Amino acid sequence: MIGLGHLLTLGALAGPAGVAGVALWHQFAFPILPPVVLRADIDKIVIDKSEREMVVYRDGEALKSYTIALGFSPEGDKVQEGDGRTPEGTFRIDRRNDKSKFHLSLGIDYPRPEDRAEAREMGVSPGGDIFIHGQPNRVPDHMMIPGDWTAGCMAVTNPEIQELFRFTPIGTIVEIRP
Repeated sequence: MIGLGHLLTLGALAGPAGVAGVALWHQFAFPILPPVVLRADIDKIVIDKSEREMVVYRDGEALKSYTIALGFSPEGDKVQEGDGRTPEGTFRIDRRNDKSKFHLSLGIDYPRPEDRAEAREMGVSPGGDIFIHGQPNRVPDHMMIPGDWTAGCMAVTNPEIQELFRFTPIGTIVEIRP
């Protein structure tokens, strides 16, 4: 990738007019856009675990994406309590917690009946209390703990969960992909 320093050097080498540098600058430059701010309720959240990305939608239109942290053992579907995995499948937001120890949180309806049945067959507890949440309350607002550190939840920064909390109603679909 060509950085700004390289482009400036190329411009200087092109002579007083810097024609080559200007041509390269236009080829590789990206506009600096203001951050996207949600302004209305969303109706779907798609989480891509492998990309550590969450995208929110309204009426089929992607509105905004967020970088997320996952459970401390993110590979594979959640099977049992304590495995550190983030569940996979289609869920719904079923509760909102403004007294969370992770700033704010939006709960998903895990475990579903099929998750309970699978865990029962294995003789284990499926776990529960899976949320999209902010950082631990002791972490400053714009900081994010690096890496995958949750017990199976999906974590964003505190300003991001504030925005999501405001515009995510109960019943919002949450699709979690491997």
